[in-house]
This record gives sequence, C-alpha cells and structure tokens, in this order.
Amino acid sequence: MKPKKPNGRGSISKIDNPFEQRSYQKEDEFLEWQHRNGEDPLADSKTKWTEVNAKSIVNPVLSPDIGHKWSLNPYQGCEHGCSYCYARNSHTYWALDAAVDFERHILVKKNAPQLLAQHLEKKSWKPAAIMLSGNTDCYQPLERKLEITRKLLATFWEYRNPVGIITKNALIERDIDLLKKLNSEHLVQVAFSINTLNEDLRRRMEPRTASVKRRLMAVEKLSKGGIPVKVMIAPIIPGLNSHEVLSIAEQVAKAGAIDINYTMLRLNGQLREIFLPWLEEHYPDRFNKVQNLVSETHAGQLNDSEFGRRMRGSGQIADQVKQSIQLAKRKYFAHKPKVEYNLQAFRQMKKGQYRLFS
Repeated sequence: MKPKKPNGRGSISKIDNPFEQRSYQKEDEFLEWQHRNGEDPLADSKTKWTEVNAKSIVNPVLSPDIGHKWSLNPYQGCEHGCSYCYARNSHTYWALDAAVDFERHILVKKNAPQLLAQHLEKKSWKPAAIMLSGNTDCYQPLERKLEITRKLLATFWEYRNPVGIITKNALIERDIDLLKKLNSEHLVQVAFSINTLNEDLRRRMEPRTASVKRRLMAVEKLSKGGIPVKVMIAPIIPGLNSHEVLSIAEQVAKAGAIDINYTMLRLNGQLREIFLPWLEEHYPDRFNKVQNLVSETHAGQLNDSEFGRRMRGSGQIADQVKQSIQLAKRKYFAHKPKVEYNLQAFRQMKKGQYRLFS
C-alpha cells in the first residue's frame, strides 16, 4: 500500500535533496510501514515555519531578462504549492526538499523591515524599485498572521522608495491603505499572476492560492483605488492554458489592469521531478501531449537557461503565444496609461529628522 498523496498541495511526493545524502526512495519501506500503522507521513498537516536570522534582505537581480534590478523576499518557501514554481529549487540550499518541504516548511525573515531600513540608509544606495517578491509570494497565507509584508510597505513609504509587488493572493487588499499612500507619490506598481480562468485547473495547479474570481475582484478593487495593476500570465503551459491568453487579457482589462506580460513554462533544476508527476496524476490523458509541447518550445528540451530566450521559448508554438500576447496588447491595452516609478521622492531618515514631521 502506497502512502496517501498529500491534499491541497502541488507536490504529490517528497523528492531527494541533491545536497543531502539521505534518499527518500530508500525510505519507501519505512513510509509504507507508517501508513499501515495509521501514520501518514505525507498527510496535509499544518504548515511549519522557522524564523531565520537574515543578515541582509535586498538582493541584486543579476539576470538581464528579469526586468528589475532588486528583489526582496520575506519568506523562503511558499504555502501556495504551485506545481510549476521555479522557486522550489532554492529550498534545497536550506537542507529541505523542493517538493513537499517547500510547501510545508516556510523560513521566515521577521527582521526584514529593519534590514530594509538599514539598506535604504546606506550612502551607496541610489533610489530604485525593489520587487516584492522575486522568488516566493509575499502575500502567502502565513502573511495574514505575521504581517511582515505590511511592515515592509510601511518602511518603503517612510523612505519614499519605489516598490513593485507580484502576488497570487487577494490578501493584498488588506494593505490598500498603504498602497494608496505609496501611489500618491507614484511609488508602487502591483502585478497579479493570473494564468487561467478555469477554476478547476487553478485548484489543481495552484492549490492554496486565491480563486480566479477573487483575483479578478482584487485587480478591480486596487484599480478603482487608482493603484496601477498589471497581470502576469505565467507560466503559459502549452496544452493546458495556452489557449486562454486572449480570454484572460479581456477579463483583466475589464477589471482595470493596464498591461499584461507572460512567461513560458520551463522545468529547470528539480522542477521536472515535481511537475511531471503532478501532470500525470491530474491530466493523464494529456501527459504525453503537454510534455512534448513544452519540450518543443525549448528546442527539444524541457529547460532552457539562455538569457533572453529561456522564459519566452522558441519555435512555432512559442511564436504563436507571442503573437497572441501582442494581439491582446493591441486589442485591450493600447489605450491604457503607461506608468513609471518616481525616483525623486526618496529620502533617508538619518537622525530622525523626517520622522519628526511624518
């Protein structure tokens, strides 16, 4: 009898950490013994979190095809459990696995707001937009309790430094008061990740994220509050959601989004060991087709690491997706306003001179 698959998670099993000698495959007999004795090691237990003492919090983005130069991640690991998440690979650096551990054992940087303030006080710092978050979602469920992201936004406002946010969670609505303050000085842009309008696919692929309906409502609420909102259709997976580009674009434009962007799925690092079993479990009838189509967009491979090409893909399918995005931009976003970050409002807080008047 095989162990029960975890409920409400994107990973259907544990996998090896390439930096560890322990192998989960070698432990199959022990796992089955636990299962027979009423102990399910893969049960959907409560998420664990561990506080880590971070030394710094603002990271330079060295990849030339990302679109921003700085990122900040208050959480390592993500409860959302998206089956395709490229950030899973980074969890192995902490002696945790990229599958179940990534979703259930979250590392928390509670001192992130203090570290951000220290960074913005540096003489060498030149005002620039910092992305929340470049790796894992800063509004994942744990944020409701810890409020680290909210404190970070308050720090960004205090220093008048621009901030970008990308999320899949409607929890961002909680902080609309701070977002409006930041937007009063053109210091914030929000990007929602919406890659399907199919709620069944969303539930399987992104099990602990906000529903499609709630994300569209959040786009509308923030947009009506004057906050610039863009949408990332990411990743586009040929054979699963690639046919939805124009439909998504139409709906998010109606909700108030001012632009869209996209990436194609690529299975870098251990992501292949996580996504393909998920695909076979949930869509066995489409498994071979989707796998072959993903491979076709990366010149016969499931991953492509070349900057400029890795997130857009190549070949006929990638070109078709690109043309769909371009058509959507012309049809639904040509009249939308273009926004830029204000870099002139930045102020350092040394000696507390500004705090006296804030």
